[in-house]
Amino acid sequence: MEHSDSKYLDFARKPDFKQILTNPILDIAARFWENDRYEAFKVCYRSMRVIDDLVDERKASGVKISDRDRELMSQTIRNWVESFIEGKPSDVFQAQLLDTARKFLIPPWPWQRLARAMIYDLNHDGFATFMTFLRYAEGAAVAPASVFMHLCGVNDGGDGSLRGPRFDVRRAARPLALFSYLVHIMRDFEKDQKAGLNYFADDLMTRSRLSHDGLRREAQAASTSPELRILMRQYHRAARYYRGKARDTLDSVIPELAPACQLSLEIIYSLYSQIFHRIEPENGEFTARALNPTVDEVQEQIYQTVTSFRPT
Repeated sequence: MEHSDSKYLDFARKPDFKQILTNPILDIAARFWENDRYEAFKVCYRSMRVIDDLVDERKASGVKISDRDRELMSQTIRNWVESFIEGKPSDVFQAQLLDTARKFLIPPWPWQRLARAMIYDLNHDGFATFMTFLRYAEGAAVAPASVFMHLCGVNDGGDGSLRGPRFDVRRAARPLALFSYLVHIMRDFEKDQKAGLNYFADDLMTRSRLSHDGLRREAQAASTSPELRILMRQYHRAARYYRGKARDTLDSVIPELAPACQLSLEIIYSLYSQIFHRIEPENGEFTARALNPTVDEVQEQIYQTVTSFRPT
């Protein structure tokens, strides 16, 4: 990447994005970090995906989960988190996670909140209200984002040790996490509904004159109904609100961070904004094809973000 201020971009030359542009956005963003920090991200992210996928894959199977299975799976999640908190690893991977958490001073609360959200997911079919969804998102979205934000904020202590972030990690991560999660839900509408997964709140569905079965039929339909547009308009409005909050919060937090971490957060904001701008409640379609940027478009968005970046 050539630019008149190329000195700012030295750390951004290393990632080879041709191979990873279809990876999760957090992974793309973390590739700008030095190896130790990026490896820490991978371990933490993988541990959270294990818990999340345990629930999503079972619900997406279409097989009704018995009360006994719900309790067994819930207890499995509780036991996993408990062994992590107590520092008594249940397997080799958890031992690696514990070493990573200790080295980077990561507290256990994000895993506790994620576990609480996944156990809720096991025992409920959706969300009665949008406020219930937001409480769920504190574990499902804000907790993983807080680990990412924590890793951004960890700095060299000057004596060979590390020191933790100098800001409230959860508060810093929350708006961007909620913006990203709402964009995910709209982008993945077709895929999730076909997999039997639903992240739309019942009260907003009722306001839009849609039922759970009706929403699944919408994902199979060849055209978009006025009812679905009403629902998407509400989620788009909420995403726009949190996008603005995310921009304000990032502007206040970014000066505390090293340049590579500043850029990683700008990449997340930029790539989710790219998807957000493709969502058109009034006239657009809500299919994977319509809402997912192509690899070339993602690459161009990264290029534009990197070349316009200036460390604060």
